[in-house]
Amino acid sequence: MKPVVSIYSTFFQRAYDQLVHDICRQNLNVVFTIDRSGLVGADGETHQGVFDIAFMRHVPNIRILMAKDEEELQHLVYSALKHDDGPIAVRFPRGEGIGTPMSETFRELPLDVWETVADGTDVAILTFGPQVQDALEVRALLEGQVSVRVINARTIKPLDDAMLSALYAEGIPLVTLEEAALAGGFGSSVLEHASDAGQFPRVLRLGIPDRYIEHGGVNQLLEEIGLRPTQIADSVQQFVQVTNRQNV
Repeated sequence: MKPVVSIYSTFFQRAYDQLVHDICRQNLNVVFTIDRSGLVGADGETHQGVFDIAFMRHVPNIRILMAKDEEELQHLVYSALKHDDGPIAVRFPRGEGIGTPMSETFRELPLDVWETVADGTDVAILTFGPQVQDALEVRALLEGQVSVRVINARTIKPLDDAMLSALYAEGIPLVTLEEAALAGGFGSSVLEHASDAGQFPRVLRLGIPDRYIEHGGVNQLLEEIGLRPTQIADSVQQFVQVTNRQNV
């Protein structure tokens, strides 16, 4: 039998010692399904699920996944259940899905491969979860001005080494987007990967700043920290413009 632990992101914080010593140190085949990952709005300030990536990803043996929609989520959960080489966490947000048609059968997805969901040549947005839809909206907003590639980085740990290496070789500017803490988060892991590879890509990190996020509607909170699609589009456009000037 394979244990499946379903828990809110913020409640999981209290189980950190058990995660490290009772699960990951022994490389046990436990699946964590982590609810309320990201901003939660009406659930209140103490329930903002923005720290779990940072406190999980530095622990050896664990894998971290997050789907772009409900259809991909069912396949990631299935893949996690089939995984037989240590602990694995599947994050998902509070709220409803986007209405993606569901497959009739489950399929296993590779647990270290990202997905390019839209092509572009000027900048690549690396993101996961609901922010994939935000990135696609940013792409639409910047159409005709900036050519935006959108990459679904559904395996937050491990990173897709092959894709990142290809992006470094291409020299395309990178934007990491996460509804999670920037300190120690996904963007940080991309910078660490680049440093370890001896690469110095141009990277803009967008995410939750180093402060507690108060109670409020999710859209209101995203507006306050500059993570609404229109604000992201402005940040991406300015980043590309600065990068282009530096290349002249």
